[in-house]
Amino acid sequence: MKLLRTPDERFENIPEFHFEPHYVEVGEIRIHYLDEGPKSEEIVLLMHGEPSWSYLYRHMIPVLIKAGYRTLAPDLVGFGRSDKPTEQSDHTYLKHVKWITEWVKILDLQNVTLFCQDWGSLIGLRVAIENQDRFKRVVLSNGGLPTGQEKMSKAFINWQELSKTVPKFGVSTFVQGGTTTKLSKEVLKGYDAPFLDESYKAGPRILPSLVPTTKNDPEHERNKKALDQFFKWEKPFLTAFSDGDPITKGGDRLWKDFVPGAKGQNHTTVKNAGHFVQEDKGPELAEIIIEFIKNNP
Repeated sequence: MKLLRTPDERFENIPEFHFEPHYVEVGEIRIHYLDEGPKSEEIVLLMHGEPSWSYLYRHMIPVLIKAGYRTLAPDLVGFGRSDKPTEQSDHTYLKHVKWITEWVKILDLQNVTLFCQDWGSLIGLRVAIENQDRFKRVVLSNGGLPTGQEKMSKAFINWQELSKTVPKFGVSTFVQGGTTTKLSKEVLKGYDAPFLDESYKAGPRILPSLVPTTKNDPEHERNKKALDQFFKWEKPFLTAFSDGDPITKGGDRLWKDFVPGAKGQNHTTVKNAGHFVQEDKGPELAEIIIEFIKNNP
């Protein structure tokens, strides 16, 4: 497997992003993560999706650590400061689950409240349900755990096709397209920082095509099993979807209706926010997580 590593200078002077980088080796791959706040027993794990990276959480982390929680945000393999396999074939759904699972085990994370969105949920929900002893609560936003049996939105099918065929994969352009907030040039540069050229973008380009859309998908059975287990999950489970995401609209109903731990929770629809709800309403989202933890000690 050929790996690329983004030079450190690409991450200098990125606005509102002054967090110390941390790294662990998972096999031959170096995974980057943020680890902020007190070394408290309660951990908040923030899982980003695609084509973003941990930069997406810059407005949430300060709020969470002020509330007293150790807050971690890894970069998925192929994103952010993590190593980037150059071939699209090096990326599979199962590999991404295994990479993050190993990262969680190396750090020996316990008492974790998972917040996940987009591909952060496809990976994070699998990691949580397959390592239930480490996870205490789940907050799901604009994401899910597709098995290939669901009817996918037209917006997602269009995105899947575009990601495969667009000559230049504009990371910041796609992030801007998924927000209601007009992002500054400096912030857009921050989203583009990990990707020097198209050779660095195998991960962002292929992940949309790895979402299970048929029962023939290699992860159909594992996701189906994971979903069945969530339908027995009695630990606290909260949904906080936005009102302006055409890709995941209505996806919260399944979780609210069928996860035992979701019963009686203060499920929230975040107003005036797009797909990247962390970018549009980060501090508000952090407060939702804090309230959820406090209400479910």
